[in-house]
Amino acid sequence: MSAGSSIKYVNETRTLPMKEKPIAILGAGSWGTALALYLARRGQTIHLWSVDPSEIEAMLKDKANERYLPGIPLPDCIYPTTDLAAAIQPVDDILIVVPSVGFRETLVKLKPLLSENNRLICATKGVDAKTGQLLNHVAEEVIGKKYAYAVLSGPSFAREVARSLPAAVVIATKESGFGGALKKRFDSDIFSIHLSDDVVGVEVGGVVKNVIAIATGISDGLKLGANARSALITLGLAEMTRLGVVLGGQAQTFVGLSGLGDLILTCSDDQSRNRRLGLSLGKGLSIEQAEKEIGQVIEGKSNAELVAKLAKQHGVSMPICDMVWQVVQGKISHLSEHMKKMF
Repeated sequence: MSAGSSIKYVNETRTLPMKEKPIAILGAGSWGTALALYLARRGQTIHLWSVDPSEIEAMLKDKANERYLPGIPLPDCIYPTTDLAAAIQPVDDILIVVPSVGFRETLVKLKPLLSENNRLICATKGVDAKTGQLLNHVAEEVIGKKYAYAVLSGPSFAREVARSLPAAVVIATKESGFGGALKKRFDSDIFSIHLSDDVVGVEVGGVVKNVIAIATGISDGLKLGANARSALITLGLAEMTRLGVVLGGQAQTFVGLSGLGDLILTCSDDQSRNRRLGLSLGKGLSIEQAEKEIGQVIEGKSNAELVAKLAKQHGVSMPICDMVWQVVQGKISHLSEHMKKMF
């Protein structure tokens, strides 16, 4: 697509100039595709990579990601591909949006292909499935400290971003120049960027909110009421903050967009897969039935175990997260009785 060409989307057309170098987005699920759509509408070229050939073949055929974001056409400046080397060759910035279970493996594949100009942005929310490490620690372990690293997180459902509805998120990085460059690339009237230097705090918020959302879903599935949901969100925020501060995060981060903001969103709206998992469990479905019904990766399920282990390791009281982990394991059968003990 040439500079100044028209991009049609969601019942409106905008004409935007190409101002930024292309960006690679690794992960073509709902969130990766939504971010690709958003940046494309800002006139940017995107190399959208997936490890799954069938995913890419379908997008090339349909000119849309019908599996995750049906009915929203992909602009011509989004290039779906399974060729990782080709995806990152013309770019400086690499946005990683794969599920957390595949984060380490993606970095291992990426490492030999990186050039000195590359910079990494992580929009994956979760922890390393094998070690329980935060993802910034995984990145440091796999590729070292040579490359600038940032985290993008906050209250942002993929479908709403894909539809150009407004959102505000946080980009956290220790390098102010990188933060400024990313704000220039991403910030707009409908996708507001707030900068932070608290990488750990922002990552912890993105992990723990998934687990608390399962708990609030269970509560609502059991019809325990709005009071109970509000209490779980509030007590969940306290759990998130306690763990985050122990791990090195800043307390104020957890009352911001990537903490409280994301927690409220994920706990209170049925677009959240984690909340829907909890709702199904509260209504009496098995974990297997609930997962099949949702049909996508549910980060909170794996996060629950790792958060519970981190809490135990650091001596942090997190009864809601621990309860969710026990539920996921099938160790709790009388959900209503256990939920009432959380308040």
